[in-house]
Amino acid sequence: MIPLNKSLKLLLVPAAVVLIFVGVAWAHAILVASNPEANSIVNGPKIDVVLKFNVRIDATRSVLRLVGDDGDGRSLSLQAGQASNEIQASAGDVRPGKYKLFWQVLASDGHITRGEVPFSAR
Repeated sequence: MIPLNKSLKLLLVPAAVVLIFVGVAWAHAILVASNPEANSIVNGPKIDVVLKFNVRIDATRSVLRLVGDDGDGRSLSLQAGQASNEIQASAGDVRPGKYKLFWQVLASDGHITRGEVPFSAR
């Protein structure tokens, strides 16, 4: 039979390893809210874009790109003065159709995260 203190060690070590990895995963930037929302329909021709993340991000190293169904895309200039966990931009001359906002951000933990937000304009 294993002594109690050795049993506890056998249980605590794996639990500690799991907690360390979960903590690291939580630090990555995860998109928690967006305007436009995913799969929404918005009115053009001007669209204000706001992407909010679960952690502080480095907006100076973030990228936001608007791509239409035809594959034609353009980079959007990020606006200054946003919260430390947001990126903001405006897109003009958005014609009716389907679009994707492709984003890439550098999280406070030093990891780059990418994603997309599909939406339609009318």
